[in-house]
Amino acid sequence: MLYLFSYSDLNHSLFIFLALFFVLCYEAINGFHDTANAVSTLIYTRAMSSNLAVIMSGIFNFLGVLFGGLTVAYAIIHLLPNDLLLNGSSKQALAMVFSILLAAILWNLSTWYFCLPASSSHSLIGAIIGIGLTNALTTGSSLVNALNIPKILNIFVSLVLSPIIGLIISGSLIFLLRYISNKYKKFNKIHMTPLERKQNDGKKNPPISIKIALILSSIGVSYAHGANDGQKGIGLIMLVLVSIAPVNFLVNLNASKKEIIYTKNAINDLDKYYSNDYFQIIKKKYKNNKLYFNYINIIKNIKDTQNLLNHVYDYNILNIQQRFQLRHFLLYISENIDQITNSNISNNEKIFLYKIKKNILITVEYAPIWIILIIALALSIGTMFGWKRIVVTIGEKIGKKRMTYAQAMSAQITASVSIGIASYTGIPVSTTHILSSSVAGSMLADGDQIQKSTIKNIILAWILTLPVSILLSSFLYWIALFLI
Repeated sequence: MLYLFSYSDLNHSLFIFLALFFVLCYEAINGFHDTANAVSTLIYTRAMSSNLAVIMSGIFNFLGVLFGGLTVAYAIIHLLPNDLLLNGSSKQALAMVFSILLAAILWNLSTWYFCLPASSSHSLIGAIIGIGLTNALTTGSSLVNALNIPKILNIFVSLVLSPIIGLIISGSLIFLLRYISNKYKKFNKIHMTPLERKQNDGKKNPPISIKIALILSSIGVSYAHGANDGQKGIGLIMLVLVSIAPVNFLVNLNASKKEIIYTKNAINDLDKYYSNDYFQIIKKKYKNNKLYFNYINIIKNIKDTQNLLNHVYDYNILNIQQRFQLRHFLLYISENIDQITNSNISNNEKIFLYKIKKNILITVEYAPIWIILIIALALSIGTMFGWKRIVVTIGEKIGKKRMTYAQAMSAQITASVSIGIASYTGIPVSTTHILSSSVAGSMLADGDQIQKSTIKNIILAWILTLPVSILLSSFLYWIALFLI
């Protein structure tokens, strides 16, 4: 880690340190802002004491970051066009990074202060969008090219639909549990609240089987949260390092000879794929067409990459310009593969291209282990502080009565599975909104009334987070560019 500062002057080193510190602050705030999603149901069903629940959540958030992969991390990075990351000056890169981080932190702290379960994901993505738009306006470039529109649309759809899906699935699980308990009377206790359990059975805690199910589903939420939201922190640090200290982070300088060979073989296989009959038809039939020029550009990039990597088995021998070129070539080729897989090709071709893309990006989409560890620590430590404000909102203010064991379990199972799938597929989703909507869905399915004022506030925060964070980061970035 110390090598970050070995090639920089004092001011540059200080800015790198501050940027990393801001990322860790964002991730710690994310921890205590979103901890309620995993522990509120445990605490309010008395399945576990609050202190023990928070410690357990911190541990599994840590493990989630450690083993969650990097697909979400690079979904965040690729929201901004590669040219914006690499072609600006170091001062512009600093302005961009600090504006993103400060906007996301300010909004997250504001919603936490007012006890609103708002989305850290929304605030981060909104801040990144604001930077892209402001950069386009200040440079006079096209707004269409200011952002990676396909990536943003995919993420936007997932952020909008995931709470709705959470509400539906959680409500469906309640109907399933009702069916089971009606058929097998011994399961009726699952629909009790802790107060009803004490009145009917004289016991404070839930039955042992229900308690275990609640704890396991809460572990699932914590682990899934770490895997998804932790990756956003990893993505932020890589965004910082690629922007501010590109010489060491454009490509993985610690990539093994085997990984580099995988990349070279993938490029060669793709070259053969583009030489097949289908692409020859494009070349002849659509000459001077946009599709034809796209074909010419991708072939040129493949040839340039092959020439650049010829006899290269260690990226350290590449100079800084060659590293810039290699990153640009590989990301351009990857984006082109995405376009092809969305076209009318066979499933076998899609599988083939998916493997090709994975090997092409193996030395570009990476993160050093020290980054993963410090993000895991920041998230897990943040989990153990400041969690009470949001816990009260989820535990007491969504429904008009305390949640039942079944409602808590349904919400947690829905959240852990949904977020886990999103993490595996590389989609950044809002843990907060999935869990909140799952709690509401389970209560509505049970015929319980919900507190409309709380739901209105949560929806208002949901609606405002993106536009506010876009405007906030845009304003901060504009001020920063003016000052430098």
